[in-house]
Amino acid sequence: MATGSSLILVILFTLLAGITIGKFWERYKLRGGRWIDRRKTKQSPHYILGLNFMVSNQPDLAIEELKKAISLDTEAIEIHMILGNLYREKGQVGRAIHMHQKLLQRPNLNTIEHAYVLLCLGLDFKRGGFLDRALEAFDEVLRLDSNNRYALINLEKLYEEQHQWELAHNAREKAMALDNNDSHENKPILAFLKNELGLVAQQQQNRVEAKHYFETAIELSEQTIPAYLHLGDAQLISGNVAGAAETWERLVDVAPDRAYLVFDRLREIYSQLGSLNKFQTLCQDLINANKKDWRARLALGRHLLAQKDAENALEILFEAIIYNPHSLSIHQTIWNVLIELQLQSILVRRYMELTKKSIFYLDPHICMQCRYRSTELLWQCPNCHEWNTFLEEIIAPAETEDAEPRE
Repeated sequence: MATGSSLILVILFTLLAGITIGKFWERYKLRGGRWIDRRKTKQSPHYILGLNFMVSNQPDLAIEELKKAISLDTEAIEIHMILGNLYREKGQVGRAIHMHQKLLQRPNLNTIEHAYVLLCLGLDFKRGGFLDRALEAFDEVLRLDSNNRYALINLEKLYEEQHQWELAHNAREKAMALDNNDSHENKPILAFLKNELGLVAQQQQNRVEAKHYFETAIELSEQTIPAYLHLGDAQLISGNVAGAAETWERLVDVAPDRAYLVFDRLREIYSQLGSLNKFQTLCQDLINANKKDWRARLALGRHLLAQKDAENALEILFEAIIYNPHSLSIHQTIWNVLIELQLQSILVRRYMELTKKSIFYLDPHICMQCRYRSTELLWQCPNCHEWNTFLEEIIAPAETEDAEPRE
């Protein structure tokens, strides 16, 4: 009985000793004949301060503190990676590349560490404009870690920049599979890539495949506005006039703020179908739904002018100018109407009163992701490469609420 108890005690002692040695080995590392406490690096005030400065967007101070933290443990790979990333964000791409390449030369990197250092190096190459080397780095990351979502997303962005839409589409699909088909982020982007594939098919005169891509894009995300435009165009070319009208009317229902993109198309189609009055109804419905919709008023004013109803056209355009006095397109249409009305002095004076504080501009758009500005509506930002981020920027109206148009 005593022998059995002694055996149990020996086993327990051995187990505890093994755990203790394991914890010691995990925490301490023998270097240069002395033991180094690995935890000291992350517990040091320099490391903590460095992270705080990095989060508060003070890269210079973060770099100084992290360099001090490294002096406690020069083998701390994560701090070297962070430092390299900070150098890249500061524009010191060469220094970042050198630091990350030096990390890759370490013989004791495990597979995951190797993959993440390569990911950082790929980002360095991308920032420096070395796109081929960036592609190679991200491909190597995926060879080491096939589930690395960040490598897939960066590959996709590189392919998009080079207009290699099929490769970009495939990379996004793989990322989507890793996210368990999460639709919040992936489906809208995948939809825009489908739209681009449709345009490629259209250029290759493959109309059936192009229509399929446009339809799939809309199914993935009903906010893929260019897909409606291109699908309707394809339907019109194939002779399906009613189908084109239905597609563009659906766009108006889904995104009334983008309805102006199909005004000219719908007016032409309604004319072909002999139901031009539908266009006036469409514009009026949009105005009733949003009293500040100056684009619907502009379209209606142009329509009335074309119908030789210049006086009502001018009233509608005067309403439009109250909500957006800086749009050159409204002023140009008003000038045409005033000429049609023989430049009646009372109307000209009314126009001058409405526009005395106007500054003309060509409907500028701004990216809500990076604040990039454009005179035209873009579906992908050329600066940050994000999809569907442009909104129209409207300067404050010329008049107060008291001066709104009469009902």
